Amino acid sequence: MFIDYYELLEISPNANSETIERIFRYFAMRYHPDNRDTGNESRFSEIVEAHNTLKDPVKRAQYDIQYKDHLSLRRELSEEASNTKGLERDIVIQAKLLSLLYVKRRQDVNNPGIGDEELERLSGCPREHLEFHLWYLKAKGWIARIENGMFAITVDGIDRANSEHRRETAATRLLDHTK
Repeated sequence: MFIDYYELLEISPNANSETIERIFRYFAMRYHPDNRDTGNESRFSEIVEAHNTLKDPVKRAQYDIQYKDHLSLRRELSEEASNTKGLERDIVIQAKLLSLLYVKRRQDVNNPGIGDEELERLSGCPREHLEFHLWYLKAKGWIARIENGMFAITVDGIDRANSEHRRETAATRLLDHTK
């Protein structure tokens, strides 16, 4: 897991060696295990590791490459989190998966499963995204893996699909009455 040494030392990524040294000494005294009031061995170890990396120009250059990659990932995560279209798309995919599994269960109650690849094909959702939706639906108890390894809708999943359908039907009726 990536550790942000700049954040750990509370310094700018543009900090010079004197600043790094000054801040390190301050935190080292504060968190040294011999300090009775504020000593913290694990925090002290992290600070020493950050200092040893950032004080060495070669190690710091290598670390800065990782740091920039980490910033890019954080930026992408932030952008995706603020994009409500992604959340709406996820809700549609999850409803579609429940619907597919609902219909399969209704058509053949003794053989209700659909495999991963078939779900990927039927939902139009790539595997790397499908894994998230399957995890979520399983965690909610709306789907489960059956004995043969396929996915099937559960009783709770059927209840969920039915409640979604009732909500959509009620909204459609309301819209029809306003015309």
